[in-house]
Amino acid sequence: QVQLVESGGGLVQPGGSLRLSCAASGIVFSIYSLGWYRQAPGKQRELVAAITTGGRTNYADSVKGRFTISRDDAKNTLYLQMNSLKPEDTAVYYCNAGRLKDYWGQGAQVTVSS
Repeated sequence: QVQLVESGGGLVQPGGSLRLSCAASGIVFSIYSLGWYRQAPGKQRELVAAITTGGRTNYADSVKGRFTISRDDAKNTLYLQMNSLKPEDTAVYYCNAGRLKDYWGQGAQVTVSS
């Protein structure tokens, strides 16, 4: 059974930092392209950052220079380091593993507010 479990969300003040983790099981983690998505209330889910099996990354324009995606294939874990957080970053963040089929985590709430 495939499981993706996010952790590290929470409440942070504007300008603060959080690090999300996504622990995977039930898949050969290293052969999957991985990504972080987010969904704010009343909005569609959007791609935040993605990383290929070879380590190439791409980011949404809104997070470039502030967020960093990384993966540790030995630990079957995906990360998202989020710095200089803004209120508009408030959303539920989901990790995704994609190859022939997409797998999703349950989501982690990130709230940026003073």
